[in-house]
Amino acid sequence: MAARDDILALGKRIGQSIIGQEAMVERLLLGLLANGHLLVEGLPGLAKTRAIKSLAKNLNSELSRVQFTPDLLPADITGSEIYFSEGGKGKFKFQQGPIFANLILADEINRAPAKVQSALLEAMEERQVTVGGKSYKLPDLFMVMATQNPIEQEGTYPLPEAQLDRFLMHVEVGYPDEASEAAIMRLNRDEENAAHSDNAAVTTERLDPNAIFDARKEIGMVTVSDPVEKYMVALVFATRYPDRYDKDLAKLLQVGVSPRGIIGLDKVARSRAWLQGRNYVTPDDVKAIVNDVFRHRLILSYEAHASGTGADQVIDRITDLVAVS
Repeated sequence: MAARDDILALGKRIGQSIIGQEAMVERLLLGLLANGHLLVEGLPGLAKTRAIKSLAKNLNSELSRVQFTPDLLPADITGSEIYFSEGGKGKFKFQQGPIFANLILADEINRAPAKVQSALLEAMEERQVTVGGKSYKLPDLFMVMATQNPIEQEGTYPLPEAQLDRFLMHVEVGYPDEASEAAIMRLNRDEENAAHSDNAAVTTERLDPNAIFDARKEIGMVTVSDPVEKYMVALVFATRYPDRYDKDLAKLLQVGVSPRGIIGLDKVARSRAWLQGRNYVTPDDVKAIVNDVFRHRLILSYEAHASGTGADQVIDRITDLVAVS
């Protein structure tokens, strides 16, 4: 389990600079291991951007940051064909955009309209970009982490359902506790002092990406028993046919989880089991991450919105109703 030791060490190093957000750090590792993308939502200043930067700092990879704004163009993300003139002859060459890095930080993704957000669709699903009728393959190590402001804030555009479904997990970030708040203050103070110090910069040990690929191979060997498989299927079908379980629940749901939901649930549950040092998945692994996998895939009814019922409350109700067979 050398790969697991490497991943745990990576998580520990990230956690040293991201205080009070242990759940977000774990989800970041799970997304990397499950080869999926993350949508991270929270108020400004909760270390969303710092988290992906810390991952890139400790992983031998290339990071691209794209600040989404209302005037951003799709070509600003994917790249475009540019006309070059040389020796009296001219031709078009493809100039790669920031999407061709290993780690993509799509900062404040819901600040840009749907046309710009859609530039990520092909890259996230097919791991390629098509420009001018030609497709260009993205790196083997590729993950998009998009940050999002709460949708009720001014100047934001809701992400289309087709794009939401391509995110493996939707992670919600809250405020840290009092002890963590004090530790954050001290960490920032220490970092400022270190920046002004005359001492030589400390070289950060960066993990080889092959450790990620080795970990994914081991995760592929993690087993899922028939009862746990049936449990995951039951959770998905409870979102599609809630009237089978509870009439009141059926009033809260308009559209349930897509097949990508159960694929994601399986991937993340196996990754979590592996991270816990097991080669098999338990129902607790599924329960621990089901909210993050389902949260953005449910479309709630008008009655749910009117009553102030959120996706997490609906998912919690489903996990209470669905039993392990």
